[in-house]
Amino acid sequence: MNKQFLKQAQQIQAQLARAQQELETATVEGSAGGGAVKAVATGKQTIQSITIDKSAVDPEDVAMLQDLVLAAVNDALNKSQEMASKRLGALTGGMRIPGM
Repeated sequence: MNKQFLKQAQQIQAQLARAQQELETATVEGSAGGGAVKAVATGKQTIQSITIDKSAVDPEDVAMLQDLVLAAVNDALNKSQEMASKRLGALTGGMRIPGM
């Protein structure tokens, strides 16, 4: 391998490490029920918080609230994965790298 290739590989590795650190603190919000339930996820697909408006709480219909929470969490995780794909994909040229 030539030195130029190794230097480029090291630069890409450093950029990927920086992007992964940024994704740990970057957040996206998912919601359901017109915003009655909100979930915030990091770029590393970790749920950071869930907010439930009191109007979504009906003791007679717990199943609806469960569905709203599930939908908001899935929305946040989908947005988180999309954000990570865009940031990391720009660096990797769309290559699938294990662990990324």
